[in-house]
Amino acid sequence: MKVGRVIFYMACMFLVNSVQAQEGRDLKNVILIIADDLGWTDLSSYGSDLHETPNLDDLARHHLKFTQFYSASPVCSPTRASIITGKYPGRLHMTTHFENSGDYNEKRGYQNLKMNKPKTIGNLPLTEITLAETLRSAGYFTAHIGKWHLGNFDYYPENHGFDINIGGTAWGAPDTYWFPFGGNNYQKQLRYIPGMELISQKGDYLTDRMTDRALEIIEAKQDQPFFIHMSYHNPHTPMEGKPDYVEYFKKKVRPSMRHKNYIYAAMIASLDENVGRILDRVKALGQEDNTIIIFISDNGGRVGTFQDWETVANNEPLRSGKGSLYEGGIRVPMIVKWPGHTEGRGEIDEAAITNDIYPTIVDMLGLDPVKEQTVDGVSLVGLMENKDEVLDRTTLFWHFPHYYTTTTPANAVRKGDWKLIHYFEDDRLELYNLSNDIEEKVDLAEKYEDKANELYELLQGWREETKVQYPSFNQDYRPEDW
Repeated sequence: MKVGRVIFYMACMFLVNSVQAQEGRDLKNVILIIADDLGWTDLSSYGSDLHETPNLDDLARHHLKFTQFYSASPVCSPTRASIITGKYPGRLHMTTHFENSGDYNEKRGYQNLKMNKPKTIGNLPLTEITLAETLRSAGYFTAHIGKWHLGNFDYYPENHGFDINIGGTAWGAPDTYWFPFGGNNYQKQLRYIPGMELISQKGDYLTDRMTDRALEIIEAKQDQPFFIHMSYHNPHTPMEGKPDYVEYFKKKVRPSMRHKNYIYAAMIASLDENVGRILDRVKALGQEDNTIIIFISDNGGRVGTFQDWETVANNEPLRSGKGSLYEGGIRVPMIVKWPGHTEGRGEIDEAAITNDIYPTIVDMLGLDPVKEQTVDGVSLVGLMENKDEVLDRTTLFWHFPHYYTTTTPANAVRKGDWKLIHYFEDDRLELYNLSNDIEEKVDLAEKYEDKANELYELLQGWREETKVQYPSFNQDYRPEDW
């Protein structure tokens, strides 16, 4: 960007900011921290028996912890799209990760499956009015740091309302967490870490360097409200933790523990450590009472073998993990610090979803809701200020018409304590009551057929309204080839 354009842009932002301030709006800083593949029980405060997360635990202890918060998808890209647009991935036709989308058009195995995946999009349309665009128009400096995974070059963060983009490209995971972060493909991967290579050196850990850049922004933006979309890769594979942390957790593991993956534990420790660095810097600069902090994960923990490990994550008591519409794939941690509102608020048990983050932040700041586009989420402000309040919403929906190691194509609906999963291959319904079966062990579809049909009708209506895309039957499918 040329110097003249920068000066003009900053002048415009100053004027807009002044107008907002005159209107009495509460322009607090916003730091949205997103972990990658962090399971619901991966924080100590959510039940881990191995992992140590003192900074996030302290945040949950003194502010708001959601116990039934959901990602809008069991995989990353669709959930990230829901966060930044407020829409269901099914409405966006962004229901799988970028590399598996029609926009990328890569064949990723699955040659002889019963169903063909629908042609989804991997590039978040530029017509979407994102959270970053809404906040920038209100005078915010907007920064994306870390994982993006919402499209190729023409759809990078700087084309979706972010003033700067550090590290965000189409790709979903680093080759390595150690400098030069791209491993043997470093030259190819330079596009993957814009803004990182100039400050890093041998021995540096990617998570630390991302936080360094965030701290630079927090330091520099003392006279203008900022929005930082802090998108860490931890604890997504490859499993690489700092050696001293790995050794520490290896010695801590006991046979009776549910969590035993000490490398994964080390990666989560680094995540928590860097969240703590952000919290400390905000406090040191006197911005603690002027900064909203939200922490979430993009989907459940990854289960199944990786390298020599039987499983990466363990989401028990939840069933399954990443890719699945069982609770282990979509129930995630969410912690909120909203100065002056959430102190000592404890836990919220109401079900909420990542679509809600956009309208909630807009409401927190007293900004006008986006009227130019459909937003599927609802504001959680009333609920956060009064835990006894009931949201004006009865149902949540998921649509994942794809194969994954943990699932066949499916979609789901939750209403109250009841949850229905519909599998496309055999038109099968599964029904669970989460109030007494969080493990989803007892399928009640036959016993409570009327309830299953009621929820299925809701699901059908939602699919029609959002115009979701469906998988089709593979005419060349040959079961005997398995």
